[in-house]
Amino acid sequence: MADLRKCIGSTRFGIEAHEAAVADFPVQPSQKDGLGRMCKPHWNQYTAGLARERKARLATDGTADSPVVPATGKRARTKAATKPEPIRTMPAQRRKTEGDPIVEADEATVDGVSIA
Repeated sequence: MADLRKCIGSTRFGIEAHEAAVADFPVQPSQKDGLGRMCKPHWNQYTAGLARERKARLATDGTADSPVVPATGKRARTKAATKPEPIRTMPAQRRKTEGDPIVEADEATVDGVSIA
């Protein structure tokens, strides 16, 4: 006989907890054992019930059930669709010796030997 596992059910939608075959459970990688908590037929029934409740709530309230918090601060201010800002680049750095050559060509030596 196949291994059995407990389907947790849902009191909200009248789904009783019961034992079901492991093969009836959907794959859920985020769970420790890799299987869902409800068997596939009851999971479909549960999600359909949630969708029906949401649809009924939207029909009566006319608003979405997810809380939308208005953003504040700098990120809340958005510009109208205009030209994008130019890319800001750093100006080129100047030489630290300002005008004086680092080494005079006629004075260059390596280990005391003139290379000019």
